Amino acid sequence: MAPGTGVVLAERYPVSPWEEVEEAVSAAGVAFTELRGRTAEDIAAFLESFAQRIEDRREEITAMAERETALPREPRLNSIELPRTTSQLRQAAAAARERSWSMPVIDTANNVRSMYRAIGPVCVFGPNNFPLAFNSVSGGDFAAAVAAGNPVIAKANTSHPGTTRLLAEEALEAARSTGMPKAMVQMIYRTSHEDGARLVAHHLVGATGYTGSRRAGLALKRAADASGRPIYLELSSINPVVILPGALEERGEEIVKEYVGSVLMGTGQFCTNPGLTISLSGESSRHFIEAAGRGFDEAAAGTLLGPGVEASLRTAIGTLVSAGAERVNTSGSVGAGCSVPNTLLRVSGERFLIAPEMLQEEAFGNVGVIVVAEDSVQLKKILNELEGNLTACVYSHSAGKDDALYEEVEPILRSKSGRLLNDRMPTGVLVSPAMNHGGPYPATGHPGFTAVGIPASLFRFAALQSYDNVRHDRLPAELRDANPTGRTWRSIDGAWTVGSAGG
Repeated sequence: MAPGTGVVLAERYPVSPWEEVEEAVSAAGVAFTELRGRTAEDIAAFLESFAQRIEDRREEITAMAERETALPREPRLNSIELPRTTSQLRQAAAAARERSWSMPVIDTANNVRSMYRAIGPVCVFGPNNFPLAFNSVSGGDFAAAVAAGNPVIAKANTSHPGTTRLLAEEALEAARSTGMPKAMVQMIYRTSHEDGARLVAHHLVGATGYTGSRRAGLALKRAADASGRPIYLELSSINPVVILPGALEERGEEIVKEYVGSVLMGTGQFCTNPGLTISLSGESSRHFIEAAGRGFDEAAAGTLLGPGVEASLRTAIGTLVSAGAERVNTSGSVGAGCSVPNTLLRVSGERFLIAPEMLQEEAFGNVGVIVVAEDSVQLKKILNELEGNLTACVYSHSAGKDDALYEEVEPILRSKSGRLLNDRMPTGVLVSPAMNHGGPYPATGHPGFTAVGIPASLFRFAALQSYDNVRHDRLPAELRDANPTGRTWRSIDGAWTVGSAGG
């Protein structure tokens, strides 16, 4: 169904039976063996060719994505998300070519050498909210898996199967044009829950990357864990924002605009959406909440990604209200197609501490919750009840008026999030080598890894391999005495260098 109109789309996509899924896994196993004979340059050439082919077909791809998701073609899909997608692919290509990501370590005295290398076929389950930049066949997980030298089995999200098909077609053509294995990139549309679990547990699968609901992700994790297969999950996050009193007194109107814009951007369908905001009771906090409520009423209610997202959002709002949250804004208007009214909720710190789990329900959409703490003691109690999140943010006075309280708040938030921000809403994730798009559970399944940020994102899909007294001519190029590129960073006898071993 087209979420913007409610009209059922003409295209039909299959549910893949287990026989077809297993065929894809077997083919990926063959492709993995073939990829061992390809060079880092070959992999980089594939990624760069794929990026170019996406750009060459951008009109058809972005038009399909708009039809399937109701996300606007301009500026969101064509001018923001597609360039991010191709940039990720090119950054991954650069990392593959440069090779430092593999962290070669050479101990010349004992002739022991190690590096990270491809782990095996990687399954990627992409989310519904980024049909290009997090797509299972073009997004960050895909780029990282391929750059590390792995074939990919991509499971298309049911919110944008046509978009994924177009991207998969270009991935196939890029593989053909660069001489890569035929089964390097494969796509399945949908499986039963049982077959999805069998897939991630398959003995030929090296690892899985998953972005989606907590319930489905944990079911896949149980299956993968039982078979000893690594799986990297991005599940749910409410991304707390703490606004200290001095910040509101100094620039309250500015913060209101940032808050309303961030919560409602993309109809709130970002994994880094600031779903929970915490302030201290007082006049400035009261004015902030009232102004934010007006902002929610004045903004148009956007379109959600589909009927399932709408139903889940309505359920989440019901959970929050039943736990004691009260509606602040008054508008009940909805947008076209799948939509709910912009909803701003307020709850006291006392009520939050009675039902912290229910009041941390992820409302994936155009909903914000503001918790009002009575004092700094209660504020810290609230923060200690928070689950793990992708991000956390503190707004504070620019001249230091809030510094003492910041010093109390920061250590708690730092332990609850993968990325800590100051004075800026968390919506949006920069593709930077220093970025962490991860965090403690339930934000992700493992706090030591990131889904965004090259080269760090590649480590999820790599295995550490050691070579002990292996003859020099049998070593991977990265572990031989001469630097294979002249610029690959390697640890030689305890020192990182681009030089040669023994020279």
